Amino acid sequence: MNALDDKINERFPGLVVRKDLVKAVKGNAIVPSYVLEFLLGQYCATNDDASIQSGIETVKEILRKHYVHRNEAGLIRSNIREKGRWKVIDKISVDLNTDRDVYEATFSNLGIKKVIIDSGTVKTHPKLLVSGIWCIADVEYEHSEDKNVAPWVLGSIKPIQLSKFDYDTYLQARAGFTTDEWIDLLFQTVGFDPEMFGRRSKLLQLMRLVPFVERNYNLIELGPKGTGKSHIFSEFSPHGILISGGEVTVPKLFVNNSSGKIGLVGYWDVVAFDEFAGRQKRVDKALVDIMKNYMANKSFSRGVETLGAEASMVFVGNTKHTVPYMLKHSDLFEELPDKYYDSAFIDRLHTYVPGWEIDVIRGEMFATGYGFVVDYLAEILRHMRNDDYSNRYGDLFSLSSDISTRDRDGVNKTFSGIMKLLFPADGASEAEVEEILHLAMEGRKRVKDQLLRIDSTYPDTDFSFTARDGRKISVTTLEETEYPDHYHKRAPAHDEPTPSERASPATIAPETSIASPVFVGKAAPAAPRDGHRVFSENQKGVTFADLFWPWVEGAKKIVITDPYIRMFHQVRNVMEFVEMIALRKAPEDEVAIHLVTCLDDTYPEKQQSNLIAVEAAGAAAGITFSWEFDGTNTIHARHINSDTGWKISLDRGLDIFQKFEMNDAFSLPNRLQAYRQVKGFEVTYLRLGEVSP
Repeated sequence: MNALDDKINERFPGLVVRKDLVKAVKGNAIVPSYVLEFLLGQYCATNDDASIQSGIETVKEILRKHYVHRNEAGLIRSNIREKGRWKVIDKISVDLNTDRDVYEATFSNLGIKKVIIDSGTVKTHPKLLVSGIWCIADVEYEHSEDKNVAPWVLGSIKPIQLSKFDYDTYLQARAGFTTDEWIDLLFQTVGFDPEMFGRRSKLLQLMRLVPFVERNYNLIELGPKGTGKSHIFSEFSPHGILISGGEVTVPKLFVNNSSGKIGLVGYWDVVAFDEFAGRQKRVDKALVDIMKNYMANKSFSRGVETLGAEASMVFVGNTKHTVPYMLKHSDLFEELPDKYYDSAFIDRLHTYVPGWEIDVIRGEMFATGYGFVVDYLAEILRHMRNDDYSNRYGDLFSLSSDISTRDRDGVNKTFSGIMKLLFPADGASEAEVEEILHLAMEGRKRVKDQLLRIDSTYPDTDFSFTARDGRKISVTTLEETEYPDHYHKRAPAHDEPTPSERASPATIAPETSIASPVFVGKAAPAAPRDGHRVFSENQKGVTFADLFWPWVEGAKKIVITDPYIRMFHQVRNVMEFVEMIALRKAPEDEVAIHLVTCLDDTYPEKQQSNLIAVEAAGAAAGITFSWEFDGTNTIHARHINSDTGWKISLDRGLDIFQKFEMNDAFSLPNRLQAYRQVKGFEVTYLRLGEVSP
């Protein structure tokens, strides 16, 4: 346990669980995580190892005895008959038998139907009527001579979800955490190790929670396979449901006009469509039309009657192409099914989460620390759906007047949702409010910028906001920064392209000319010059050659000053700097590279060993590598000086890359810097003249 885990247990006693325990108890039980954590929260909500191990065994025993595996359903049915009563964990759904005027339950795994359930239980738990919910139930067996009467009797039922919580206590406990600690707590709750991700990546993943905390919120996330897009919507909350995008119908989703039965949007807080992408998917046009009306107006029609609902809509799917390919040849919505590739539908999306910025999930990314029992957080988020935090930036910032009402709604709802997640009792600093507002505007801008490519009737929009001191903050998406040559395109001035035209670059108008500062983004000038460069977190395409070579080309001596060259990955960065020089200098030239750093008090021998290895490697290429340890341990500034007359000031030193898989020789991020995501950092180039460094 680290200090954060200690604080989590202290502030939320009995409401948190160690996240790696879910895997320890799950085994081959095909059961949602919130079901397991409900049990773990009862028996393992502690930081005492002995109690945890005892609790794990208890939970395993409960699952072994009471969780219904389909292949063992016959045995459990026999147990119920022989013993008269048996407790089971199963997914239960209910239908009204109008012929007999009774409610009848169906047990998904146990395989029994027509189990009588009283109307009071159904009224208390109406979600039993739609797709079913996981429950712990006592089932009894009473044989009857009447063949029309099922022998199964439902003795008691307990939905696997929190029965009560204290919201005020939640707010008070939140005050004991810094913003970074709270983000890490939420991040561990959804199952990931915060040490493996940067701040922007954490916030992007936490945006997946906004539909749970914000009513009628429309989110789309498209990206590569394996990034965990559907995980939160399938296993995080008992108030959300994940369905296949190709299986939904109007009666299932909205209303069955013949029976009058309300669909999923009437019972669930979040309805998520999995595997939503796919151009050739068959989609009911009537469903799309009703969907568009619901996403815009929060209502749908049942004959002559109009009904309202609060369910948020989420669409997740995989992309087939890279971002630069999509930007050059089509747009970021190119994988939508044909009938959803409609500007009216797309315009109703409040935000677009860039799934390509989120790493493919690897084993070491999963959390081992403590997080909320997910059912507890799910109830908190559901409670906050009643609140509106969209005005929390009003005293500090004002949106551009150029932003339309629909754009403003998208920004406000995303901002409100993130604020509820991070600052439920308010208390955000101006810088934090600016960060959240920027992220909210970026998500909506990503939608609007693609609409400009699809439909020529949409006007250009200035996505910016102004601080109370008059400072204007212009919002750009990361892909806009990375690929400016392909990003700014407009649809031709005629009807929007048909689906068959989507893949053709000819349907995209020529790029507009955008003037941008030389030192913003990844492009280095042809010749070295002084200036300042800013790189965004998660940006790719950044290399040491791009950052340094024009300024050190021809150098005979280079001095790197960085107090934090201690851990393996930091020494590896130095090695890659040496490698960059070796690849670009003339074979007959010799270069001296000297490192000034601080001694690692924890593992000094390992640090020395790694630096000696760099020295040996450089010698083979005519590079003399040396180092010294600052005896005072007082250096803080990080910079590179060369005898070409340049000083390169680095706010992060050479440690600009986010964590990546270093042990995979077949991983492009391992082999090539350009495929790694960077941390947010800045570089300043200063001309010192022809002096010795």
